[in-house]
Amino acid sequence: MKLLFKQNNSSNKGSNRSLKAGMSASDLTTFQNLLHDKTGIVLGDSKRALVESRVTQRLRALNMESFPAYLNFLANDKSGDEMIQLIDVISTNITRFFREADHFDLLQTEMDKWATQGKTRMRIWSAACSTGEEPYTIAMSVDELVKKHRLDFKILATDISTRVLAHAKAGVYEEDRLANIPDNLKNRYFRRQSGSGPTRYAVSEQLKNMMIFHRLNFTVFPYPIKGIFDVIFCRNAMIYFDRDLRTRMVREFARLLRPGGILMIGHAETLIGLENQYRTIKPSVYLRLNDGANG
Repeated sequence: MKLLFKQNNSSNKGSNRSLKAGMSASDLTTFQNLLHDKTGIVLGDSKRALVESRVTQRLRALNMESFPAYLNFLANDKSGDEMIQLIDVISTNITRFFREADHFDLLQTEMDKWATQGKTRMRIWSAACSTGEEPYTIAMSVDELVKKHRLDFKILATDISTRVLAHAKAGVYEEDRLANIPDNLKNRYFRRQSGSGPTRYAVSEQLKNMMIFHRLNFTVFPYPIKGIFDVIFCRNAMIYFDRDLRTRMVREFARLLRPGGILMIGHAETLIGLENQYRTIKPSVYLRLNDGANG
């Protein structure tokens, strides 16, 4: 998952009530701290217009007139539902099928090797799955290996956004989103949907059956996950977090990754200074060491 923060100029279906005032410096600081505490995302002062625009969407939806009133509402919402709504509206998730494709080639090689050595149960975690392109790419990449070796195989796909998780679970994509998928895989794993509007394709049930989707917040430790993974994908997410959170995440991944398992991060990311439980295989790919081993 890659989180981009950009202006949304679409019309809003909420109230047309005008705000009493713009976002004050104090309000901005409160929202920055709140979002950092709840998500780990760092929003600098340069994002002021964006934060104001996005939060305004929630004020209009709730028919509120001021940012302090909304902050008070958030503070008193014991269910936490509104915080989820705020996180959803703040973050825009950008991803694509077969992004950083060399990772999937390596995954095929490693899984085939492990299966040949006798491993029959494999688990993969797509830790920031966004709208589902990454976990479904994983599934397409290894489906033939799963069948060949009769593997017990599952993919856990998580994200903090309920909105993108719903999209991922539905597994329906407009035609242009499938541009990076080879034709043979597109024909095998997607079916064209009938109806008016943009052409859409639905992921096959064969791929969906490999998936388990759950909401997960990277800032809440320990992660509520059972079992140990063979491969963890956490790509293009940690670059938006501060060093302290990245350090804790990498340690938590090590706890949930078997020795000899693999952690894959984005090509623009690195574990330099954080990799004492890992050995670098190649840039963005790390091997989980045995406990007590030196990097």
